[in-house]
Amino acid sequence: MDASSHSISSEKNSAAVQRPPLQEAGSRPYMPSLSTTSRNPSAKCYGDRFIPDRSAMDMDLAHYLLTETKKDKENAAALAASPSKEAYRRLLAEKLLNNRTRILAFRNKPPEPENVSAADTVSSHQARPAKQRRYIPQSAERTLDAPDLVDDYYLNLMDWGSSNVLSIALGDTMYLWDASSGSTSELVTVEEDDGPITSVSWAPDGRHLAIGLNSSDIQLWDTSSNRLLRTLKGVHESRVGSLAWNNNILTTGGMDGRIVNNDVRIRDHAVQTYQGHSQEVCGLKWSGSGQQLASGGNDNLLHIWDVSMASSIPSAGRNQWLHRLEDHTAAVKALAWCPFQSNLLATGGGGSDRCIKFWNTHTGACLNSVDTGSQVCALLWNKNERELLSSHGFTQNQLTLWKYPSMVKMAELTGHTSRVLFMAQSPDGCTVASAAADETLRFWNVFGTPEVAKPAPKTSHTGMFNSFNHIR
Repeated sequence: MDASSHSISSEKNSAAVQRPPLQEAGSRPYMPSLSTTSRNPSAKCYGDRFIPDRSAMDMDLAHYLLTETKKDKENAAALAASPSKEAYRRLLAEKLLNNRTRILAFRNKPPEPENVSAADTVSSHQARPAKQRRYIPQSAERTLDAPDLVDDYYLNLMDWGSSNVLSIALGDTMYLWDASSGSTSELVTVEEDDGPITSVSWAPDGRHLAIGLNSSDIQLWDTSSNRLLRTLKGVHESRVGSLAWNNNILTTGGMDGRIVNNDVRIRDHAVQTYQGHSQEVCGLKWSGSGQQLASGGNDNLLHIWDVSMASSIPSAGRNQWLHRLEDHTAAVKALAWCPFQSNLLATGGGGSDRCIKFWNTHTGACLNSVDTGSQVCALLWNKNERELLSSHGFTQNQLTLWKYPSMVKMAELTGHTSRVLFMAQSPDGCTVASAAADETLRFWNVFGTPEVAKPAPKTSHTGMFNSFNHIR
């Protein structure tokens, strides 16, 4: 045997060895199924034979039809000689047989072939096509460096505005990343005595930005002109770690435990104060209707406040919480109002709690609690599906996508090497940005593309800061 034939033989043997045992070796030619069982569980099975129903048959007629051909052959010569007899025979057959030509009668129609599509057998209004499972990419679409990102669980340093611009605070500097063009700009670097920046939040118009500082001041910026509109002073006694907008009201939460509603249109901006936390307020979120405010603190407390109970003059029974919820056993920072059920709130606890809890904010009842196994840093609802995304700390530093309400894990996204402190959602609800203590900013296409893009209602927010034409 020469070398070439030996090589070919060895290649064949190698290929045979590499084939896994008891596995299909590729596609096979189609062969019809021999099973008598229908794939449709609701269909009746009639077996693989058809037995005549004798009660429905005329045996004399059957005998006549079977022997008629033989008689015709035998009498062919006589019929040919007598056309009148042939006409009489045909007329008699039509009257007696009534145009019946079948010999056997069956009880049921034969079943439909198994390979017939549902569209051929089921009406269009009954057929429901199976919904395909959405593909969820396991890696980030884009990764950006985020040097000097402050590793502090209690701060809120990133937000994504309605104009598709992402704001992120890195140390003393606020950066703006335009998602449409991919360009980056620097909005402001605060004085060292005022910094670092401790919170950031876009106004509903996507143009004005609120920045909370370690010095307790709050700055309001017009990002279209890179202009500082005003600075709110004296609202808090220490750093401002959380911000939330409700139309023209900017709600601020500080390390002093106070929550203040600020009407940015007027000079005396502090219009209401909520007091209920004894430690730093690290989470603030207004409901979609703007009627309820959720606040979480380092005192492990969750409060639900209602605007109907707010007053500019604190008094007995006023400015009190609607619900004071003490189920968490660690700081409550992660807050997310459900987009499809107005009174449903999801909250996440810190390292010694690790739970995601769901609340009926009308009654204050805890609907469910899920132990995630690690610190819950942030929560986001999918705007298009009943899904919830959570970001976590030690040990996996992952993003977890949950199906609601079953809370079955749909995906776990890894890539960050330190706790994922902040998350923000794009205006179309499809992309999520995550910022972690590993000083990276990652973008995930976790929520997919909505089936039908609904245009956002046009609302006017241009009058919010019209009265401020210079820096105060």
